[in-house]
Amino acid sequence: MYDTFHLPRFGRLLKKTLLERPMQIFGFTGAILLLLFIYYAIYHLPLHQWIEVQKAAFLIGLTGGGMFLASFMFGYFSTNAQGASYLTLPASHFEKWLCVVLITGIFYPAVFLLFFRLVDVSFVVWFHDHLDTSMPNYKKIYDTVGVFPFDGDKARDVYCYFANYAGAMLVGSLYFNKVTFIKVALVVGGVFLSLYLVNLLIAKIVMHDVQNAFPFESVDISVIKFSAGLQPISSVDRSIDLPSNTGKAIDILTRYFLPGALWIISYVRLREKEF
Repeated sequence: MYDTFHLPRFGRLLKKTLLERPMQIFGFTGAILLLLFIYYAIYHLPLHQWIEVQKAAFLIGLTGGGMFLASFMFGYFSTNAQGASYLTLPASHFEKWLCVVLITGIFYPAVFLLFFRLVDVSFVVWFHDHLDTSMPNYKKIYDTVGVFPFDGDKARDVYCYFANYAGAMLVGSLYFNKVTFIKVALVVGGVFLSLYLVNLLIAKIVMHDVQNAFPFESVDISVIKFSAGLQPISSVDRSIDLPSNTGKAIDILTRYFLPGALWIISYVRLREKEF
């Protein structure tokens, strides 16, 4: 029984998970949506920062909210009694994992995207309707403000961040039983900092005048121009990017393989806890 998927049993488990912690799931989601609306309403003007506010709201709402939600979805192991009660539920480990994946990876993003689109469209329509059509640059200003595209490059980057960081939180919540969000954030931050420092050190050994070296992305260097008398007269910052093929491979790794591995590892770790 515990190694199978039974739809009615899974439906009862999903309903139980949603209803036993309404403040954590529904209350948290509602708070994120409310904060999104307030942030958008306050900072969408002046005009020059509208696009940046769209990007920031989308990034923080989806990735930040997804991380927080994922950090407590497996929060049954803060005490031995809660952990034992959860592990002995009459449901398979796959059903428990799938329940968390649906809430974190499907339900929350769907609700957030619908609400974000509603807020975004409402403010954009309001702005367009209140523009002065007699202004000489009316058309330019009108075209400057538009609905945030869910299929644009920035949106795809945010989807990648969400998948990776939410997956890391799910894995971390099964290793750290308390204050999961802080502990996982410290681990992830430490990994990124270590990669950056090692990458920078290697770049400085290989090349001179290195300003920055971002792992798996680019190296920033200063190119110094000399006069006829070999005196430095100016410097220009240049960026050395990854080769195209390597960049595509890294992109595929971070967008598909890494998040897929993290979400699967959370399933494996849950199985280990049950045994």
